[in-house]
Amino acid sequence: MTDELKEKIYEYLATHYYLNLATVSPEGKPMAHTMAYVSENATVYFATNKDTRKVRNITNNPDVAYTVDEDEPDWFGMQALQVEGKASIVTDEGDLRRVGEIMTAKFPITADMPPDPYTILIKVEPEVVYFLDYSVEFWYRAKVDF
Repeated sequence: MTDELKEKIYEYLATHYYLNLATVSPEGKPMAHTMAYVSENATVYFATNKDTRKVRNITNNPDVAYTVDEDEPDWFGMQALQVEGKASIVTDEGDLRRVGEIMTAKFPITADMPPDPYTILIKVEPEVVYFLDYSVEFWYRAKVDF
């Protein structure tokens, strides 16, 4: 079941566009950030300005959480992901190029955007993922450790 569930998680991430990232400020205050993202299996990547609060928060504390969901008015059809993981700044040139290609494939508009020296790439590697699927049964939530 775990391999099948992991495949569902990979597919869910690949077919959605936005996540809601939770970070914690150095003062201990929670913050939520809506981000466009791309994924490789269960690892997600997003670009952001290097001077944002989320980057300061991640630099101070790499523990993050995020959700990916959809606006489903039918409660019994709801699916979502709840993810806990570690965030880091991507610096490897090969990784930057590879993920840039993935980003351009998912978001073609990025191919026309000029390079920005203030933009960095963040990677979030999951530690645990909860897959919610209320079509199985109300409150259904399956856990996968990574």
